[in-house]
Amino acid sequence: MLELHLILIFVIIGAIIAVEIKDLLSSVVAVSAAGLGLCIIFLMLKAPDVAITQLVVEIFLLVILIRATIRRDLPFSVSGRWFFNTLITVVFIGMFLTVAFICLKQLPEFGSPLMRVSSFYLKEGFDKTQATNLISSILLGFRAYDTLGEATILFTSVIAVLVVIRKKGRKEVMEKEDKDEF
Repeated sequence: MLELHLILIFVIIGAIIAVEIKDLLSSVVAVSAAGLGLCIIFLMLKAPDVAITQLVVEIFLLVILIRATIRRDLPFSVSGRWFFNTLITVVFIGMFLTVAFICLKQLPEFGSPLMRVSSFYLKEGFDKTQATNLISSILLGFRAYDTLGEATILFTSVIAVLVVIRKKGRKEVMEKEDKDEF
C-alpha cells in the first residue's frame, strides 16, 4: 500500500508542476508523467484493461500536445538547459522503469485468478454465455458496456491524433491566409 501512496504523491506533484510551470513543453511532459503514474496505479489496483486504455490515450495525448507546443516553445535548444533537461529525463525514465518492474513483478501468475469475480468467470463463463471462447464471452457477455466504452475512448483518441497530424487541411488554411494579406 505504501507504493500506491508514493505513486499517488508522484501523480499529484506532476499535476501541480504541469499547472505551475511557465514552460509549455515542460508542462506537457509533467502532464504525461502524471498520466503514466495513473496508469501504474491502475495496474497496482488490478485493472489492466483500464491501465492499457490509459496508456494508449496518454501516448496519443503526448503526441498531440508536443506537436502543438514544439513550434511555440523550444527551451531545450534556445536557453541551453540541455544538461538539466537530459538529467531530468534520465531520472524520470529510471524511476518509471523501477516502479514498472516492481508492479509487474507483483502481478499474479498466468492462469491463477486472485479475485472472486475471476473465479466466477472461469467457472460459469461457458454455462452463462454458451461461447466457446472464454475471453470473448467475458468481453462481450459480462463486460460489454465496459468494452464499448474503452473502444470509444481509443477510437476518439485515434481520430484526434489524425486531425492534429493531417497536413492537407492546414496547408489550405495557410494558403488562404497568405492570399488575404496581399
